[in-house]
Amino acid sequence: MLAGTCAWGTSENRPNVLFICTDDLNDWVGCLGGRSDIKTPNIDRLAQRGVLFTNAHCPAPLCSPCRTAIMTGLRPSTTGIHNNNAVWAKKIPDWVTLPRHFKNNGYHVAGAGKIYHHTPKGFNPRDQWHEYFDLIPDQGTQAAHVKHLGLDREYFSDMPEHPNGSWDWGPFQKDDYEMGDGRAVKWAIDLLRRKQDKPFFLAVGLFQPHLPFYAPAKYFDRYPAETVALPAAPQDDLDDLPPAAAKIAQAGRDKRFKMVVECGELRPAVRGYLSSISHADTLVGGLLKALDESPYADNTIIVFWSDHGYHFGEKQRMAKRSLWERATRVPLIMVAPGITKPGGRCSRPVDLMALYPTLVDLCGLPPRKKIEGDNITALLRDPDAQWDRVAITTHSQGSHSIRDQRWRYIHYVNGDEELYDHDTDPNEWINLAERPEYASVKKKLSRWLPREGDAKDDNE
Repeated sequence: MLAGTCAWGTSENRPNVLFICTDDLNDWVGCLGGRSDIKTPNIDRLAQRGVLFTNAHCPAPLCSPCRTAIMTGLRPSTTGIHNNNAVWAKKIPDWVTLPRHFKNNGYHVAGAGKIYHHTPKGFNPRDQWHEYFDLIPDQGTQAAHVKHLGLDREYFSDMPEHPNGSWDWGPFQKDDYEMGDGRAVKWAIDLLRRKQDKPFFLAVGLFQPHLPFYAPAKYFDRYPAETVALPAAPQDDLDDLPPAAAKIAQAGRDKRFKMVVECGELRPAVRGYLSSISHADTLVGGLLKALDESPYADNTIIVFWSDHGYHFGEKQRMAKRSLWERATRVPLIMVAPGITKPGGRCSRPVDLMALYPTLVDLCGLPPRKKIEGDNITALLRDPDAQWDRVAITTHSQGSHSIRDQRWRYIHYVNGDEELYDHDTDPNEWINLAERPEYASVKKKLSRWLPREGDAKDDNE
């Protein structure tokens, strides 16, 4: 344990944790500079309160593998969980997850919304929590509403057919806290107003800005349709990709994305995404206001993160599920009283596997020997501290991305490779992997490639 963290070693003075996550939020937040017209004042203010990690990446570019990795502390290459259908609790039923570890060590553990991939039994066993408020998806609210009125399902987006209920975007005539995420946040705000007799771990998962891109109408008004720019996406960007990468890109050009483009709906989709982000930002602001007005303001660690990013035409796709920057780079903000200083910015490469070991350390809990993330407490204290680690992202068995401060190296299960120099090519348009002068760079980064493991027990 790093010097200084042991000050919180007893249950009486251990800090609380407010653990906030969003779904499918890429780097389009003001403080990260991923997009100039985005309006996220509350997230930006949160970044000013602590440390913003500007080179943070997801452990997997898909909901369930990523969230399972974060909450168990085990990489997808260890658990073998690479898709949204695999139920981690059936594969490693006795594993001590992040909330369970806090619960086992005297914390009141509560959750709301989307923390794991789904809330039914198996994805999110309730014995991890003392209390939980379920996820309420807005597409279900929309479908139930029109069914109640005896109407066929209507869509906001203008396409001849809709592949499923989630590929839609448009304004709701609802208040912030009438939306599904708003109801989860209101529940969490009420909890923050209660008297707590012991330290708490409160996890709040926002479904936004995941498809469908629904938000109260006032957020769509912030982004007039004619002002919404599309991301730069050169048509020849796929020409230098190896077969494995081209296959991923082609999967993103399926009939759904093709239909979106042909129907002129890509710009409205981006507008819906921006609106959903701004609504999520308002809800984050509500949580922070409630915390600041509570007795727990000065003794609560705040964590804000997203499970992965999302493409909107980059590499000719509208999807996550890739090992490129647009899908892996995510917001990560941490505020730790007595540890972080306001306005910190850290450009060191980290991935979200860091959350489990870092929170355990900061809160003085017994360390977990088998979890695989890096403790980033040193970077919270000094964002410019020396750092020799990398960010690792896994997509499907045997395919990985290694991201350091300058380079992204991608190695696919069939041996195909990509290499991008972020000093000169931040959009990852020029694949350098086949150029012999970069062989030493690939060799240096390839030593970080994870091996397939086995996590069957948790005997520590």
